[in-house]
Amino acid sequence: MQRPGKGKTPRRHGPKKASNTEKDPVGVYCRIRPLGGEDEECCVEMISSSTIQLHAPDGLKANRNGEYKETQYSFKKVFGINTTQMELFEDVARPLVEDLIHCKNGLLFTYGVTGSGKTFTMTGSPGEGGLLPRSLDMLFNSIGPFQAKRFVFKPDDKNGMEIQGQVDALLERQKRDSQPLVSKTPSSRQKTDPEFADMISSEEACKSDNVDEDCCYSVFVSYIEVYNNYIYDLLEDAPFDPIRPKWLGGGTPVRNNEFIPPQSKILREDQNHNMYVAGCTEVEVKSTEEAFEVFWKGQKKRRIANTQLNRESSRSHSVFTVKLAQAPLDADGDHILQDKNQVNVSQLCLVDLAGSERTSRTRAEGSRLREAGNINQSLMTLRTCMEVLRENQMCGTNRMVPYRDSKVTHLFKNYFDGEGKVRMIVCVNPKADDYDETMLVMRFAEMTQEVEVARPVDRPICGLAAGRRHRNQAFKDELSRRLEDRGGPSNAVDDPALLNRIIESLPAVPPCELVDPADDQTLQRLIEVLEKRHRMRQMMTEQVNKTASTLSSMLQQLDGQLNAKETVLHEQRSKMGEKEKLIINQRTEIERLEKKSKTLEYKIDILQKTTEMYEQDKRSLQQELETREQRLHRELSERRRMEQRMQGMVTDTKHKWEKECERRVNAKQLEMQNKLWVKDEKLKQLKAIVTESGGSGSCPTEHPDKPDRPSRERDRILTQKRSASPSPLPTAPPVHPRHRRSQSAGGEKWVDHKPTSNLDLDTVMQPIIPNAIKVSAPNEKALSKCHKYVLRHQELASDGEIETKLIKGNVFKTRGGGQAVQFTDIETLKQQCPSALSRKRRSGSGEGPAQIEDIENRAPVSSTPGYQKRRKP
Repeated sequence: MQRPGKGKTPRRHGPKKASNTEKDPVGVYCRIRPLGGEDEECCVEMISSSTIQLHAPDGLKANRNGEYKETQYSFKKVFGINTTQMELFEDVARPLVEDLIHCKNGLLFTYGVTGSGKTFTMTGSPGEGGLLPRSLDMLFNSIGPFQAKRFVFKPDDKNGMEIQGQVDALLERQKRDSQPLVSKTPSSRQKTDPEFADMISSEEACKSDNVDEDCCYSVFVSYIEVYNNYIYDLLEDAPFDPIRPKWLGGGTPVRNNEFIPPQSKILREDQNHNMYVAGCTEVEVKSTEEAFEVFWKGQKKRRIANTQLNRESSRSHSVFTVKLAQAPLDADGDHILQDKNQVNVSQLCLVDLAGSERTSRTRAEGSRLREAGNINQSLMTLRTCMEVLRENQMCGTNRMVPYRDSKVTHLFKNYFDGEGKVRMIVCVNPKADDYDETMLVMRFAEMTQEVEVARPVDRPICGLAAGRRHRNQAFKDELSRRLEDRGGPSNAVDDPALLNRIIESLPAVPPCELVDPADDQTLQRLIEVLEKRHRMRQMMTEQVNKTASTLSSMLQQLDGQLNAKETVLHEQRSKMGEKEKLIINQRTEIERLEKKSKTLEYKIDILQKTTEMYEQDKRSLQQELETREQRLHRELSERRRMEQRMQGMVTDTKHKWEKECERRVNAKQLEMQNKLWVKDEKLKQLKAIVTESGGSGSCPTEHPDKPDRPSRERDRILTQKRSASPSPLPTAPPVHPRHRRSQSAGGEKWVDHKPTSNLDLDTVMQPIIPNAIKVSAPNEKALSKCHKYVLRHQELASDGEIETKLIKGNVFKTRGGGQAVQFTDIETLKQQCPSALSRKRRSGSGEGPAQIEDIENRAPVSSTPGYQKRRKP
């Protein structure tokens, strides 16, 4: 709870870094683990020492229609399944240990899916030590002879180091030894752990040659884990198991039905704006065995669990930190310089990240599901930070990097801001089941390589002369040799026997008893002996001083020569450093050009494949076009043949109907002639009757001769000679024979269906339907708006004229929601030519049209009342 009287402490702004700081990309390496069985399908192929290729599994191709193609990814170096732990250490971790000795920080972490070999790469197994034990072994092999005594360096609980004097350090050691109940630091004199002894063989031991001998070193280690986004100290001496609850003696929990979790740690920022874990246990170790024993102590507390994909799956992110404190010796080369500002502290963080996993595959439930969610969330935050860093560097933006979203990224934010080198090992399991997860890991690794981290600057060099330890040791050796030449042992400086010999070489002291008070000889002899001893002592002192001055001049001469050589060596080193920088820049440029060349080659391949696809599409389209043109030609030729055939059929039908019309005309003429003959007979009879009734008492007149009926022999002969022709079809009776007014003239709304094939007749009488919707084809939308329907149908009548029929009906709705039409009436509109009727009348009989007209226009004659029956002709 914040105090009411206190305000928030303002954040101290760190020193601004120069804009021209040199930057190096994050070094990303790839390691492929062997398959679990020979029958498993592999989806990863190592193409070269820096490139791998991913193949989509066959089942995935079948499920997704072959959308996934082969993809290639480049790394700084790729380690295959036959790579040993020593080869991996030489290329990845050894440069970081070298930088640690030269006061530079480093971060190395493993990344990959669960079961890809991250823990094996970091820790190893008996006979195959991982990166962590090999780094410790190289560090202690390099600084072993130059280590300070215990408790000379002491952590100040603020991520810094203090220097204690020899007396304070001795008191601290005695205090620790006098408290047996307190857990002590493992001693290097204990027996070596056989499990660790088998990890690294003596042939594989290595050391750094560039160690500053004028400094004293001390190594401190700490081990923490990030579990569910909380930080826990694995080296903390807790009186209970941090995973299990705390129980009282009575068998009840300390809190009612509650588990007491281990105390989590918090992150703080030191005076140099570096993040550290407050209250974390830092153990001083003096050998590789001690350091690994401390690591193994914390490893037993680390959280692991059995899942469907990994028998020992890490459920937390572990961070093993190796901190190296070093301070220069004084001018004499005997003791450490008691100046806190001269203490340099560097650290190497070895991080084993928990593997990303899919709960659908691990089938995690309960706490395992919560752990998997927190692991995936922290890894997602790491990816987001990398993406923002890359965007800020490539696009020149100034977006805030979300380090604080996760404890892992918040702890290591200083490394990405330029406080040390960053290396990442991507562990890959080549089995086909992990293809989707491996694809995501490859994309993250490819993006991480584009992030650049500022190169750490060199620490200032102490102003004291170099080689102080060596000169001090040379002085001690020379003094021992001189004493040996005089007959004394090599350790004459501190040997009491040598002092006894020197005393014995002096003249013996005579007896000093005085019996007689007048005895003057005894005192005289004693005075002479003492004076002689004094002269010998002065001679020895002069000789020692002379020897010391000679030795001092020799040492000064050697110092001058050594300084001159060191100056030359420094100049050569500076020149070599410039050359190395030039070489590194050239190598970086070559790598950039190679990467660009590979990218361009990849783009060229894609363009070539795209061009081939387009060419293939072009050929297929041309073939399809040719096929359609051939089909069109065939259809045109077929249409021409059909037109010719239809023309032939029309011509034949026309001839047939012309013959039929001629026959019908002849038959009609014959019929009309017969009718005229009958009328003539009736008129003649009527005349005879009228004439007979006009004469009074006269004799009946004789009947005139009957006109001969025209013979039908000629018609029978013509009928026999005429070829068979189709008889006229009987006319169908109308639907409604009653005469009434057309229904289309009403007020209902009509659908006027006029097909596009109908011809426009230029006649006076045209069917006009008001309030109608005209359509060329019936549709449901038009039918739903009207109640009546009419169809205009045209056909060829028997006399060769076009006949129009209006087929009418009612529109009603169906049960399914559609529209139906029920036909109720048919109206026929027919056109006749008057020339046809005149032709028929002229060809009816031998009499002219004037006679016919006279007969038809003649006034009727009334019949006699007594006339009952007419005579038959």
